[in-house]
Amino acid sequence: MKQMVKIIRKVDVEKQYERILRLELDYELASLFEAMQVKDEAEMEKSKKRLKEIQEELESLFAYE
Repeated sequence: MKQMVKIIRKVDVEKQYERILRLELDYELASLFEAMQVKDEAEMEKSKKRLKEIQEELESLFAYE
């Protein structure tokens, strides 16, 4: 029974982490769009880098499903 509760908690934590990553993804896409509007190269690169990191984190989450 304890093992079952542990598994359920792990799944809940992973789902919550995924939701947080997706919110970050939306934020970074908005930031990238804004940086593109004002042609801020530094901010565009920063957003692209963070988007790549988020993508890798999401991929690693789904690799264990």
